[in-house]
Amino acid sequence: MRIGPHPVPIPGRRRHPRAALAAVLTAVLAALGIAGPIAVASAADSLLSLDRPALASSVQGADLSAANAFDGDVGSRWGSAWADPQWIRVDLGGVASVSRVVLRWEGAFARSFQVQTSNDGSAWTSIYSTTTGAGGVQTLDVTGAGRYVRMYGTVRSSGYGYSLYEFEVYGTLGGTPPTPTPTPGACGTTNAAQGRPATASSVEAGDTQAGAAVDGNTGTRWSSQYADPQWLRVDLGQARTICRVVLQWEGAYGRAFQIQTSGDGNTWTSIYSTTTGTGGTQTLDVTGTGRYVRMYGTARGTGYGYSLWEFRVFTTGGGGDPVEPTDPRNPNFGPNTFVFDPSTPTATIQSRLNTIFTGQETNQFGPQRYAVLFKPGNYTADVNLGFFTQVAGLGFSPDDVNLNGHVRAEADWFGGNATQNFWRAAENLSVTLPANVQVERWAVSQAAPYRRMHLRGSQNQIQLWNGGDGWSSGGLMADTKIDGLVVSGSQQQWFSRNSEFGAWTGSVWNMVFTGVTGAPPPHFPNPSHTVINQTPVVREKPFLYVDGTGEYRVFVPALRTNSQGTSWYGKTPAGTSISLSQFFIVRPGTAAATVNAALAQGKNLLFTPGVHRVDQTIQINRADTVVLGLGLATLQPQGGVVPMKVADVGGVKVAGIMFEADEVNSPMLMEVGPPGSSADHAANPISLHDVFFRIGGPGVGRATTTLTINSDDVIGDHLWLWRADHGAGVGWTVNTADTGLIVNGDDVTMYGLFVEHYQKYQTIWNGNRGRTYFYQNEMPYDPPNQAAWMNGSSRGYAAYKVADTVDTHQAWGLGSYCVFTSDASIVADRAFEVPNRPGVRFTNMVTVSLGGVGTINRIINNTGPTANSTTPTVYLTNYP
Repeated sequence: MRIGPHPVPIPGRRRHPRAALAAVLTAVLAALGIAGPIAVASAADSLLSLDRPALASSVQGADLSAANAFDGDVGSRWGSAWADPQWIRVDLGGVASVSRVVLRWEGAFARSFQVQTSNDGSAWTSIYSTTTGAGGVQTLDVTGAGRYVRMYGTVRSSGYGYSLYEFEVYGTLGGTPPTPTPTPGACGTTNAAQGRPATASSVEAGDTQAGAAVDGNTGTRWSSQYADPQWLRVDLGQARTICRVVLQWEGAYGRAFQIQTSGDGNTWTSIYSTTTGTGGTQTLDVTGTGRYVRMYGTARGTGYGYSLWEFRVFTTGGGGDPVEPTDPRNPNFGPNTFVFDPSTPTATIQSRLNTIFTGQETNQFGPQRYAVLFKPGNYTADVNLGFFTQVAGLGFSPDDVNLNGHVRAEADWFGGNATQNFWRAAENLSVTLPANVQVERWAVSQAAPYRRMHLRGSQNQIQLWNGGDGWSSGGLMADTKIDGLVVSGSQQQWFSRNSEFGAWTGSVWNMVFTGVTGAPPPHFPNPSHTVINQTPVVREKPFLYVDGTGEYRVFVPALRTNSQGTSWYGKTPAGTSISLSQFFIVRPGTAAATVNAALAQGKNLLFTPGVHRVDQTIQINRADTVVLGLGLATLQPQGGVVPMKVADVGGVKVAGIMFEADEVNSPMLMEVGPPGSSADHAANPISLHDVFFRIGGPGVGRATTTLTINSDDVIGDHLWLWRADHGAGVGWTVNTADTGLIVNGDDVTMYGLFVEHYQKYQTIWNGNRGRTYFYQNEMPYDPPNQAAWMNGSSRGYAAYKVADTVDTHQAWGLGSYCVFTSDASIVADRAFEVPNRPGVRFTNMVTVSLGGVGTINRIINNTGPTANSTTPTVYLTNYP
């Protein structure tokens, strides 16, 4: 993030001190007999749960995370939301025989609860149950086996939540988990509604859609309009026997309502009815059967509408998520995807666009995500894109969808400064500007691709800034045709690949063009244009489209070598078309175990807009699997897991996905190929397209490494790896992250690589024959002093480190910037650190001391001038 020549840091949320509180609690617990040495189950059994990954149904606050119950510290605790049911679970890392569980309760304990085991985190077997829990320290001798162990609470002892100082699991690793066999007629403990399709009679606003009540997140909600009657229904996918419904109301609750079931969504049977509802959390034991379950409200408890944080449905036999088939002609993209066709009234389209933009103009750290899709045809619309919004055409060619109007990004919310205009996308559309208008504006910075677009009219121009004043720090154009002029304005850097421009004007620090017709002549550093005439090897991003019969399909472009210009203009793209019936559609709330089950069936994945909480690694094992996200779909690990791993297989494509670290540290956020990968994928490489990563910003996030690439021949097509420098949960010891990218594979190629603010090396390249076309970096803003940021005897860490063992490596158009806001005397000895070998060559580099706040002593190794307050911007054209 840049805020012009004199950046002003935005303070993060202050964390409450806990050391003194922990000391007091420890003393109190000792007096009560709760503290003390941890019990030993037997001579053979061990404490298995200490510091293992943990996950909970909810947390009361950021300092009451699930991990606190497994840290061995009786001065820290997990605390849940004040509702039933709630659970906390631990991943033992492998199947274990469990012999004893010790629960060290805080004052808010469980009156009724079960201890359960599972091998997959989805199907659970109870190994202990009580309805007379007394709190304190409960030592439970049990017999069971599984990888996961959880406490599942159904009745609290007080008006507070559930709270555990420690949850200790003893036993031995190894064992055979039982196959869960629910007792006939017993009510299951898995929420069958979570992640399922939901609809409602009405919604109050764009961020209170029906799906928010079945996403497993008690921080999001459905709310209706202020009228009676209203309803909310969920589709369980098949007929089920319903045994319990839990309604977690917001303040606007139902005074009179029914719970109803239906086999077809038309004819309804009431299985519960009341006229004296009191709100809060209502746990209703019911008996009924149906595929659809709904709450039908007839009298509101307030003057507002009906509002549910969560609508949970439990069934006999558990009710886990099935792998739902996809109807390719009528897919369910969830509540945050809006599909328009030419028959949709223009006013309806514009109203929806305006509503989304109003909510997203400044919402860079909220959980809301949106995709707006246009079927082939002509439209009139002004599309002003805010944060986490994707607009895309559903044609096979961008010219199949024409918008008369604008597809634009503005920086008005930040006074014309576009340096925080992140996380939005325009794709697969053509735009015809209104009469007498000749300027389109795309004032953006990182993670805002303008991809597979066509701006019509040779007399028109697209401005990559606000057009008057204000900074900007982008960005990417790829597979795009601009008939007229591209004006870069204040853009500090920009990467253009395989595009066709009428002309280009403008330069600040680092403009790179590969395979672009209409690019300016190379003249680095004045102006700072780096031009490579052909792109050596690339695959364009897969995209969703609707064919002539009305079927949704995903087109996977073929590999291109030594290419120039777009893949589509005046030609038929080469590639493969896949029916959407071959995709599993992942909506927020879908269990990761279900996602992996779909992958095991040979399905591809389409993630719909939203935040997807991942409690086990999504493992891509099949060659040629496509993983496509809509609306910047975001994967957030739970309990320290790695959210996605790709096996060392050819042709996997991951596109349009964002990864966001959680408070519990993950060792990495994505792994491509396991360690030691060596298969040759030159003919069918793995490719990553518009894949973004975020550590901190919405709250505390931690990950040791962000992305590790072990496979050979991988192609990176626009990646942004970002340790947050502003927002909540930000600080040198708060959102900790060592390294952004580690490349161990050979023959890996990166196009448009952005890596920022990590605490050690930003990028480490260990593989041979690597290539990077455009690199943008900012060193961390927040080292408190020089002593805190040392690499042995070297001051600071280089932004890009090529290992000493590497013989061949090439890079073109690289920029690294510093702004040490805590201590302007901090020095980085160098921006780029490489072995001195003939095959290692760097072309066109720039370093900048932003506002003169800090120093980069040399550009590469011990070569190049110093960037500091006296000479803030310096260049080097070749090394060696």
